[in-house]
Amino acid sequence: MEITGQGWPALISPGGLLRDPLVFLGICLGLDMVLGDPQYAWHPVRVTGRVLAAGEAFLRKAGLDGRFGGFLLFLITAAVCGGGAWAAAAGLRAAGEALGMPALGWTLDWLWEVYLGYSLLALGDLIVHGKRIAKAAASGDVGAARRAAGMLVGRDTDRMDAAACNRAAVESLAESLVDGVLSPLFWFALLGLPGLIVFKIASTMDSMVGYKDERYLHFGWFGARLDDVMNYLPARLCLLLITAWSAIAPGYSARKAWATSLGQHALLPGPNKGWSETAAAGALDIRLAGPIYKHGMLVNELWIGPENAPEGGSTRDVDRMIRLAYGTTALFMALAWLLLRSGWMAWRG
Repeated sequence: MEITGQGWPALISPGGLLRDPLVFLGICLGLDMVLGDPQYAWHPVRVTGRVLAAGEAFLRKAGLDGRFGGFLLFLITAAVCGGGAWAAAAGLRAAGEALGMPALGWTLDWLWEVYLGYSLLALGDLIVHGKRIAKAAASGDVGAARRAAGMLVGRDTDRMDAAACNRAAVESLAESLVDGVLSPLFWFALLGLPGLIVFKIASTMDSMVGYKDERYLHFGWFGARLDDVMNYLPARLCLLLITAWSAIAPGYSARKAWATSLGQHALLPGPNKGWSETAAAGALDIRLAGPIYKHGMLVNELWIGPENAPEGGSTRDVDRMIRLAYGTTALFMALAWLLLRSGWMAWRG
């Protein structure tokens, strides 16, 4: 059935209200918050992972297992995933034109793009996992808290008590606030879906091949560095947003968020990870991390956070971190609105 009327086609055609960058972002973010991130075989991130795995097997078989091979892996994945997403959108529009129902084509194209945008954001899923850990810890079910924490962190959970599980939730929420929320929104706002897709490819490459071991030291170099580059600005922006939110929200410390991050961000590995975790520790005025075991070995004894602050690990800490994540995301959307209205954001949908 052809979609009739002037209202709806005008909303979803280029330049229409529903293609306004902030409206589009808001819809995708709202769906992520309501629906979460259901796991199914054809989830875009899983598809990206399968393309990466197939590309790696092909390149290694061809003897291209060095840095150049890692660069080719990115190009192959971008061509297949990015090109596939573009081809699907173009095909839907062309189908509408061929059927004499262009509005239908634009509607299907818009729904496809919303689906991709929603699927590649992770705030809702992070919140669900954090609440699951806190609820289990609060009820005294340490086993359930450990299992839930194990879905977020790559450390041994069998040694963790309820407080350690809650700290893991806070740390994971703080770290993922950059690579799971602000970075996708940043590249989405700046370059539209192509920017978001390239970021998720880089992020998936980093998680699959970005290891510093004998197998991936060279082959995974490009993916790891691209992920670092694409998270560089959002990680530092996250410090500013956490500080700003802490200045206006009761129960948070803007001064300690700023000072702790500037003083301690380099204590954590990588160029980006430390900014949001140390800022969150300061904003909440607690200490995080502490003893961490991997494969039975103690790999960390370092505590981060303001000097003389109490050890984190309460259910309240997780709740406050969740509110901090919401507030930081809301401030990003407000900042994006200002940039768009002032002409600094080039993407127009």
